[in-house]
This record gives sequence, C-alpha cells and structure tokens, in this order.
Amino acid sequence: MFHRYLCLTMIAAAAAAQDLPVRWDELVASDWKKAIELSKGTCILPIAILEKHGPHAPVGSDLLYAQFIAKAVAKREYAVVFPEYYFGQIYEAKYAEGTIALPPRLISEVLQATLDEIARNGFKKILIYSTHGGNPHWLRFFVQSQLELRRDYVVYYYDPQPDPEWIEKYTKMRKTPLAGDEHGGERETSGLLAMRPELVKLDRAASEDSSDQKRLAHLPNLWTATSWYARFPNHYAGVGGAATAEQGRVLLERSISLLAKTLRAVKDDEVTPKVQKENYDRQLK
Repeated sequence: MFHRYLCLTMIAAAAAAQDLPVRWDELVASDWKKAIELSKGTCILPIAILEKHGPHAPVGSDLLYAQFIAKAVAKREYAVVFPEYYFGQIYEAKYAEGTIALPPRLISEVLQATLDEIARNGFKKILIYSTHGGNPHWLRFFVQSQLELRRDYVVYYYDPQPDPEWIEKYTKMRKTPLAGDEHGGERETSGLLAMRPELVKLDRAASEDSSDQKRLAHLPNLWTATSWYARFPNHYAGVGGAATAEQGRVLLERSISLLAKTLRAVKDDEVTPKVQKENYDRQLK
C-alpha cells in the first residue's frame, strides 16, 4: 500500500511540474509557492557571457547554451531557471565586437545581489551553471566567499571534472583533434547547429586564423592577463567549419543528463545547509 501511495504521489508531482513553467519570468505569482514546493526550493542560475565566438557563431553562444541546457534539465527534474544572465569575466575579449565586460567589482556585487534576491523569493538552494570558460576561477572564489557573512541559503557551483572514458569516446566522433578546440571550434559550433542553426554562418568559419600562436610559450607554469589573448588573438580557437548538428545533439544530451543528475543531488541535499550553519556558528564563538 505504501509503495502504491508513493508511486501515486510521484506521478502527481510530475504532472504538477509539467503544468508549471520552468523559467522564473514565465511563472505567475499565484504559482510561486507551488514552484518552490516542487523544486524543493531550488533555483538554477545559468551564467554565460556576451563575447565574440569566431567569425561565424553568435556573440550570445554561451547564453544560448546556458538557457537551453538549464531549461531542458529543469523539465526533467523540476527547478526554476533564472532568466538570461550574462555578467561575467571576459576582459580578455574586451577589444572584440559585441563583448560586454562590466567592471570586476561590479560583476561580483551584481551576482551577490541577484542571489540574495533569489533567496528572498523563497529559493534556499541556488545552483550556478556556467557555460563560459572564463568564469570558473572567479566563480570558485565567489562561492568560497559566501562564508564571509551568514546567509540563509546555499550556493552550489556546478564544476564537472573531465571524464577520460567519455573523452576517448567523443574523440572518435570528431573530425579535428580535440587539443586546441577551445572556443568557437568544432565542439561549440556543433552544439549551436543542433540548437539554433539559423544563427550560425558556417561559410565564414575559415575566414579567420584560429590556430594557437603560442606567443608566451617561453613562460611555462605562469599565467598573465594576456595568456589567452597571446594564444588566440582572434578570440577563436578550433575549427568551426568541422561542426555537425549530429555531434551537437550528442554533446547536448550528455550535458543535460549530467546536470540533471547533479540537480537531483542538490534538491535532495540536507547535509550542506547544516554544515554551512555549523561553520557560521563557529565563526561567532
């Protein structure tokens, strides 16, 4: 009897979730409490950027990825997805057309204020999902800084590590070497062809040099503000023209599956809030 009741409850919850939009801006206020309940108070904040992606891909490529994957995940495992957010670290491409690079202090202040507002609206678990390669160092520090002041919510940063087995499998389906495919190349462009092919100008992909210039190769184990620019001055790394929509669909499905698994873990997590409170309490002694 219990198993039957549990099954019926799960079915009812799934049906209710299907009736609710996953996007924050598409919810009506009268459904807010229901959204919090079904999501277990969990909100996904997809963070991207506006930057050049070679001569062929839209400047909002990362933004398109972030929203597409987050929404697909939330439809499988209900959570509320915050609207388009494109304030991150992109100073290395400030010279390129279409790039939006806000001041360093401001991007952290805006992110903190946004998280505070998300939590004030009832979401006490916030999962940050970044699709921009220039954000991780900043976001890791930002999340660590949440221990500076007591907060009534927990921030989770999705930081997946390389999977050698998957990389070996994926390498076999590619047309070009994986090494050097870092920005606007075969991988990223494939995803765009699967999501929004009308935005990709594939015939222009070879119009700029996307090879690694290695201008700071004489300084191993060092990082400077121009380490990326010295390698790829056209802000393009890889062979975009080798992309295929078929490859893109495989990549998107993997990203969605992995993030959905992580989202389930976050929704069910009861330990981190307790550990965070313990840390705060010890600071006051």
